[in-house]
Amino acid sequence: MIPTQPIGSIPRPPGLLQGIQAFSAGKISRGELDNLYDAAVQDTIERFEATGSPVITDGEQSKESFVTYPLRGLENLAHDGIPITFADGHIRHLPRLIGGPFHYRTSADVYLKAAKRYAHVPLKQAVISASALSLLYPSGWCRWLFKRRIPRCRRLGTRG
Repeated sequence: MIPTQPIGSIPRPPGLLQGIQAFSAGKISRGELDNLYDAAVQDTIERFEATGSPVITDGEQSKESFVTYPLRGLENLAHDGIPITFADGHIRHLPRLIGGPFHYRTSADVYLKAAKRYAHVPLKQAVISASALSLLYPSGWCRWLFKRRIPRCRRLGTRG
């Protein structure tokens, strides 16, 4: 037997997927969507704990995107960046930075703290690499500024 521990994203429950679509269509409020995210986190943690794993994850249920969660709420982004095509055929676009400065808005510890409300065993939290976020810079932008800010951003992404 090889010991394993879960980390990263797991599929979202159908009710949360429907809620995300309803929110995008203006049919439910941010508060209602946040309640659906919270219920998905709680359910995921309960299911992982039931496996007996000594360390669990929240499955990234409440992150709008596993790549761009640190940018949630920033206003200096356009949503027409690099396209990512998934196995099921749907396409998501990374946001594109349209103005400076680059910085994290939401750190991973926010999600960890929320998940700790339900967990009875240690939790892990997946963190996106700061270098992956360099894909947000449009060609021709000065990447040295991004690289100069990386150490500060990395600390913000992993505090807690």
